[in-house]
Amino acid sequence: MLVIYNLFDVCYIGRNYSNCEGFSATSSSAGLSQFSAALSEDTCSTGEILPTPNLKIYSFLELKNATKNFKSDMVLGIGGFGTVYKGWVDPKTLAPSKLGSGMLVAIKKLNPESVQGFHEWQSEVSFLGRLSHPNLVKLLGYCSEDTELLLVYEFVQRGSLENHLFRRSVELLSWDIRMKVAIGAARGLAFLHNLDNQIIYRDFKASNILLDGGYNAKIADFGLAKLGPSGENSHVTTRIMGTYGYAAPEYMATGHLYVKSDVYGFGVVLLEMMTGLRALDTKRPSNEQNLVDWLKPLLSQKHKMKNIMDARIQGQYSSKAALQVAQLTLKCLEHDPKNRPSTKEVVEALEQIAAMDKPKESNKTRTSLFEVCYIERNYNNGEGFSATSSSVGLSQFSASLSEDTCSTDEILSTPNLKIYSLFDSKNATNNFKSDMLLGIGDFGAVYEGWVDPKTLVPSSKFGTGMMVTIKI
Repeated sequence: MLVIYNLFDVCYIGRNYSNCEGFSATSSSAGLSQFSAALSEDTCSTGEILPTPNLKIYSFLELKNATKNFKSDMVLGIGGFGTVYKGWVDPKTLAPSKLGSGMLVAIKKLNPESVQGFHEWQSEVSFLGRLSHPNLVKLLGYCSEDTELLLVYEFVQRGSLENHLFRRSVELLSWDIRMKVAIGAARGLAFLHNLDNQIIYRDFKASNILLDGGYNAKIADFGLAKLGPSGENSHVTTRIMGTYGYAAPEYMATGHLYVKSDVYGFGVVLLEMMTGLRALDTKRPSNEQNLVDWLKPLLSQKHKMKNIMDARIQGQYSSKAALQVAQLTLKCLEHDPKNRPSTKEVVEALEQIAAMDKPKESNKTRTSLFEVCYIERNYNNGEGFSATSSSVGLSQFSASLSEDTCSTDEILSTPNLKIYSLFDSKNATNNFKSDMLLGIGDFGAVYEGWVDPKTLVPSSKFGTGMMVTIKI
């Protein structure tokens, strides 16, 4: 993401959809015929099990057409399963449509060299083909033709939670949005866990949580999902799969998979959301590379909260809320699965935390919010400026400012910003040349650039027009 400033002018450019990590998968050993269609009353009532899969069957030719013959400029990401492309279909019939018209979808194409390929594909079709819930990604159709295996999903606009937490090129998630994402993801897991025949997701991690345009969480990639224990059994025994750093210790040690093994993974993701740090990072000092091992002992210490929390969202939450999230995270990370809360209890706890009163803003804090909001300058006379919403939450602003604040300011109902392509920004900065560099900070590098003062398009000649700063 690049940001172009002229005084307080800001512009967003581009967004990575997802790095598509975590597409490696394995089979679900039992079919969905074992599912009961009935849900317990205390499960999320918006979810259901379809009596039969409601999926469109595509030919390989149709999906070739939908992706421009799987052209490289249609690639959204590459993972262990294979490559994910964007494509276009008719929103009513789901038939391939003209490029750029209709409904955007994500098309996952299996890597032919994948040893577990068919089982990976089959598991996704079996589970997602019959499960319907707002917090599970929607599978629309599939293709199985000769050696070609493909899956067609709804397109989830904002990409993965992982990208939003750890990539500086993607917009920062505020505390409120992080809570919303956590609640949505927990509801998705609770739906799976509260079916009459429980489903263990088995690979809960930040890269498998996708965010739609409203920051609603959608759990994706069901390649590792397993039906839970039956009868008097407390667990199922299976080959150890999943992702190191997220997988529960009892599963990694014995292959015994419990429903509450998913709760452990959820606790790891909660810790990542609190801290803004990856579960595993070999670039950190050796004693800090595993986030749980490093920070779990500190979660019960109230005076350590400020040091643990992501500094980028400081001031957006109360100390009580942060402490309660830490306590919930600690419970999810209990070594013994019996001591972990159920996902239903996790949902209830998070909803209570999200409903807490927000910290009161002092005059100083409110003024400083203008430093992080997106400001549009009046280009005609250069006098005054107005603010519009940012990812850190200008919903905290009231629509009108008090008279003792800058009385000439206002909050616009919608952003009035120019959208640039990466190519535009390269031209404006002479391809991000080193002699255009103004400085380097935590966000990234800041370059000098030149644009036309009226149209704001990059100037045809360096040194002419209006000078701007471009942050990448």
